[in-house]
Amino acid sequence: MANLPNFTPLTTQVIDTPLVIWIIDDDLVSLYATRYRIEQSESNTKVFDFDTAEIALRAYQENIHDERELPDVIFLDLVMPGLNGWQFLEELAKTSKTCKKTDVYVLSAFSNSKDRMQAKAHMAISGHFDKPLSKIDMDRTLLTSNP
Repeated sequence: MANLPNFTPLTTQVIDTPLVIWIIDDDLVSLYATRYRIEQSESNTKVFDFDTAEIALRAYQENIHDERELPDVIFLDLVMPGLNGWQFLEELAKTSKTCKKTDVYVLSAFSNSKDRMQAKAHMAISGHFDKPLSKIDMDRTLLTSNP
């Protein structure tokens, strides 16, 4: 009889997949504050931050065939130079039709009430928060997004 390596049966293996979170915000102070909130709230995460929506969109397109690298949650600023948050959502919708569902939360100062109403009505947006994001809002968001 051959010596077989020890295998752990699949039923007893614990699969601990981290929650992949992307922060897209041109305001570096807000970006780092959001990252800090995430790290305070959830230890099993992979956090990626992008200071432009163009770079985030390119990263999404480059990882389209590896869903483990695609975000479970995106915190998105609306007002950014170049590709703004609304344009990013349009491009993401074209790119992600066959990919896993991503919860998108708008993170903005909402100085414009029109933006607030548009965010509430947009089908791709799971929620919206004023900057800076509170610990309570972060905990609630991660709890509902964590599979």
